[in-house]
Amino acid sequence: MGNQVEKLTHLSYREVPTADPTGVDRDDGPRIGVSYIFSNDDEDMEPQPPPQGPDGGGFPDGGDGPPPPQPQPYDPRLHEVECSVFYRDECIYQKSFTPGSAVLSTYTPENLLNKCKPGDLVEFVSQAQYPHWAVYVGNFQVVHLHRLEVINSFLTDASQGRRGRVVNDLYRYKPLSPSAVVRNALAHVGAKERELSWRNSESFAAWCRYGKREFKIGGELRIGKQPYRLQIQLSAQRSHTLEFQSLEDLIMEKRRNDQIGRAAVLQELATHLHPAEPEEGDSNVARTTPPPGRPPAPSSEEEDGEAVAH
Repeated sequence: MGNQVEKLTHLSYREVPTADPTGVDRDDGPRIGVSYIFSNDDEDMEPQPPPQGPDGGGFPDGGDGPPPPQPQPYDPRLHEVECSVFYRDECIYQKSFTPGSAVLSTYTPENLLNKCKPGDLVEFVSQAQYPHWAVYVGNFQVVHLHRLEVINSFLTDASQGRRGRVVNDLYRYKPLSPSAVVRNALAHVGAKERELSWRNSESFAAWCRYGKREFKIGGELRIGKQPYRLQIQLSAQRSHTLEFQSLEDLIMEKRRNDQIGRAAVLQELATHLHPAEPEEGDSNVARTTPPPGRPPAPSSEEEDGEAVAH
């Protein structure tokens, strides 16, 4: 992670917020100083320059060049990575393409509104973009982390034209009551930059629903152990597993996989990751370690961010 961030500012224990502003976090376990890194991983793409002809000028007919190809319908099974997340031996997240399952079906923003209830988590997806998460708070509105600020938007505006779905069942933690989820989200509207405790929209939305400090920056003690495992399903019989010190790091890697797409992930695993010897009785699961030069939890989401300290 340090290779992609210009400056890291380490905080002492006293400088790290340990109390949840809404009173949800009651765990008094240890926390340590960490770098606060913020990003706009899933925001608008940079505007593209106008097309140019072979000589660097405009096209001869003065037009904009050949028409762009028509976008293909979004198919989660083609673009997304089937995976599970484990904390020690407990499965805490699962994205599965089980035949007949409708949990990953996507809808236009207008149709999605008919399926949302206050307190629901919503995910907007599109090929080659980071997924964007939001909390539905009622009255056609969502609260979400967008461009380093928690804002309240109409769901149709927050979607930015992407298809979406309700994702209450991906994480397997016990949720808070719908009213508590909505209160958590609304209480942070207007928070920005140094006031933020989440790296991305998914961590913010999931924290609102489950109230677990593991979703927050520096929410866990890092002591060298790697209790979290991201199991990427390659086929019905094969999988690769990556290990992480914190849920925060694992979510960053999972989102990076969503952004680059299934084909790129499979190619990367086949080319760059070196499976360790499988444990006895575990022949279908290959544990992998990142190759030299790549950290266990890549900070691709933070390429445009910077480390700032509270």
